[in-house]
Amino acid sequence: MDQAPLLDVRELRKTFPRPDGGELLVLDGINLSLREGEIVGLLGRSGSGKSTLLRLIAGLATPAAGAVSYMGRPVSGPAAGIAMVFQSFALFPWLTVLQNVQIGLEALGLPRDEIRRRSLQAIDLIGLDGFESAYPRELSGGMRQRVGFARALVVHPNILMLDESFSALDVLTAETLRTDFLDLWSEGQLPIKGVLMVTHNIEEAVSMCDRVLIFSTNPGRIVGEIGIDLPQPRDRHDPGFRDLVERIYVEMTARPGGETRGSGGRHERFPGIGIGSILPRVSTNLLSGLIETLAGGAYGGRADLPEIASDLHMEVDDLFPVAETLQMLRFAEIEGGDIRLTEAGAKFATAETDARKRLFAQQLLTYEPLAAHVRRVLDERASHQAPKSRFLDELEDHMTPDAAEQTLRAVISWGRYAEVFAYDDHTATFSLENP
Repeated sequence: MDQAPLLDVRELRKTFPRPDGGELLVLDGINLSLREGEIVGLLGRSGSGKSTLLRLIAGLATPAAGAVSYMGRPVSGPAAGIAMVFQSFALFPWLTVLQNVQIGLEALGLPRDEIRRRSLQAIDLIGLDGFESAYPRELSGGMRQRVGFARALVVHPNILMLDESFSALDVLTAETLRTDFLDLWSEGQLPIKGVLMVTHNIEEAVSMCDRVLIFSTNPGRIVGEIGIDLPQPRDRHDPGFRDLVERIYVEMTARPGGETRGSGGRHERFPGIGIGSILPRVSTNLLSGLIETLAGGAYGGRADLPEIASDLHMEVDDLFPVAETLQMLRFAEIEGGDIRLTEAGAKFATAETDARKRLFAQQLLTYEPLAAHVRRVLDERASHQAPKSRFLDELEDHMTPDAAEQTLRAVISWGRYAEVFAYDDHTATFSLENP
């Protein structure tokens, strides 16, 4: 008979209230389990609700529907036996390393001798022996995150949840901490039974996890699951490792329903967006830079996404918004984990500045509905002016105020570069003036 899972999540749904009285759907139909001895990764871009899901599992937030079961019992409040390590170090600066680690045990009301013994044991385990009396300001970023791990482990949780716990560290420090953690895990030295980790780093997920769940955005849904059966320690240069990284890139650039973009006709390669689509804040410098890189001799107009991400030292949250904006503007197309310049993209790469601006303006007004809408309103008004609120109110019918602001700011930046309209931030007014 199969062992019951440590954690079981069924049909979980989470909404947040909108200012207009409606609801914003953040997570929908989430089903997942975590079994003893597993490290399960939650992989997706910003806005996919991964961190919100961790809070729901820990009992720190309440779902709109569905259920979370921990060790066979429903979670209806903060769950004892589940600990979390955050992206930010979240240490009390006025407390020493030892005092920061002891806090969780003090809340449990344990005897002083037991608190001290377990705290020193956790500090030693995580590699900070000798730094017990140091304050956070005296520690490097990697050492401060080790304190965060010690503080989570000292309560002897059954489940450890990692919320992008390595992403705030430099590359070498993050790799060292990941390796040390995996060594302790594989040797059975950690007082935990399972790990649930949120990440947007694909190589990190393949390095650490036994299974990876891939999330879509707006709302967050699990759209794929990939098992990873490579033995530890894992070699990033191993062909099997690279194949899994490639497979995840393909999954993350897939259309809903499992079809990769480009699996059918031309229109499938360039999925349409509406005026209510959330846009990323991607600068035209980044867009131009990726076009020029793709057009360079090393790639010849086409690149494997994992390869170019590695070459440019970019993670999913950095690369995908740039690549997908190029696809939206028809400067590139994404297919099967690859990105390829279109005819317009190749032309942009070799054009002079003014010609680039004209080409960008043409693509922007043709394929980005919000930019075209702003320009049309300005053209139709006798004053050729319109307040920012005119468009912000429309966007807030489809998204949160923060997302509406982000989306409009993206279009403002692209519109300015293309010189299709101007924007005065002091008066919050769009116009056709060109200073």
